[in-house]
Amino acid sequence: MFKNVFGSGFLVRTAHVILTWVITLILFLHDTDLRKQEESGELLKPVIFVLLVLVSVLLYFGVSLMDPGFVLSDPRDVQFTLGVTEEQQGMIPHTPKSLRLRRCGHCLLEQPMRSKHCQTCQHCVRRYDHHCPWIENCVGERNHRWFVLYLAVQLIVLVWGFHMAWSGFTHASTWQLWLRTNGVLLGAATFVAVLSLTVLLLLGSHLYLVSLNTTTWEFMSRSRISYLKHCGADENPFDRGTLHNLWSFFCVWGTVVWEKVYFREDDPM
Repeated sequence: MFKNVFGSGFLVRTAHVILTWVITLILFLHDTDLRKQEESGELLKPVIFVLLVLVSVLLYFGVSLMDPGFVLSDPRDVQFTLGVTEEQQGMIPHTPKSLRLRRCGHCLLEQPMRSKHCQTCQHCVRRYDHHCPWIENCVGERNHRWFVLYLAVQLIVLVWGFHMAWSGFTHASTWQLWLRTNGVLLGAATFVAVLSLTVLLLLGSHLYLVSLNTTTWEFMSRSRISYLKHCGADENPFDRGTLHNLWSFFCVWGTVVWEKVYFREDDPM
């Protein structure tokens, strides 16, 4: 279920954790509201902040090390192929939207719908979204919701951290003296501000795509994906309405047979 913590991406993960706790330490060492509250014995907000940082780090490692939904066996090796029996497959009408099973040229496995081979991970991933260099892992069917949750928690921590950094700036008679006094805190605040904007854009884009029940790969490469080529420009065969899409994404666990959703218009039910 989880990858080796000392495997590929170890340096990236280590750098992430070090930067996280170094910036947290800077916020507590300078004259910020966090330090003032700590020194005055008002520990509620400092403790909550540290716990949020810890939760963000744990979520980062969870998403980074989790199996994103690797395709490890050929669907023909199990009782049901693509979630339906052979007899049912023969009953599926041939429509302009019909598709042939794709066999991965790298894994030599038949790919379930919405899966894609990742050149970095060297595996096909179910409901492939993208390969994220930040976590050194793919974002796919099994860890996508945790990735979105991680982004949400990380954004809260970053915005709060930027506010705390801003509260720690002290006045000085000259710019040179001000920079000497606040240089480290200014560097941390700038870094946090850039990360906050990045995470905000990532979180917003993922929530938008989730509400449409599409993935980053499908959104960016629509014209090159076999099962979407015959769909209209505004047609998404997996869209079941915004609320249903969000509910399914965040609250429904387990593997979805996307072929059934794709051919739902051919379903007599």
